[in-house]
Amino acid sequence: MDESSLKAELLKFIKEKALVKGECTLASGQKSNFYIDGKLVTLDAQGIFLAAKVVYSMIHGTQADAVGGPTMGADPIAAAVALLSSQSGHPLKAFIVRKETKSHGMQKMIEGPILQEGDKVIMVEDVVTTGESVLKAIKEVEKLKARVVKVICLVDRAAGAQDVLSSYNYSPVFQLSELGVDQS
Repeated sequence: MDESSLKAELLKFIKEKALVKGECTLASGQKSNFYIDGKLVTLDAQGIFLAAKVVYSMIHGTQADAVGGPTMGADPIAAAVALLSSQSGHPLKAFIVRKETKSHGMQKMIEGPILQEGDKVIMVEDVVTTGESVLKAIKEVEKLKARVVKVICLVDRAAGAQDVLSSYNYSPVFQLSELGVDQS
């Protein structure tokens, strides 16, 4: 299946499985008359297959060393993209960024193989609204002196993320308008 066919299938999957109508409060605190439940895509066998293939095709040429992002939205995407990369001759490290430092064990903020200074990193997320959660995760990665070379989300809700993440080569797979949702 070529890239445009994969994207078309993924869009159809998101519309059918992840788009939930009804009043809700988003992670950003904003109210909305619909919700995009990314986990209904990324925790489904066919959904994560499509998402990982599309995201993996988008990182071509970045020479990335790692893929990850804020927990929970990034977790299945990062793992699936790393799995796909294992067959490429240039496997990617997968990682997740916690919301807060663990109070036990190794007390890490970032889980997974250790990011090294100079590592080129792809940040991923399922759905982005304002971009603040991703930006917080980026700051944690940058503390390790790794360099974010691209940010990819499955759906951008068009509520400010483009401005917040533009300096990180922000590339949503889909804009909210492509889902045919009325934002009013």
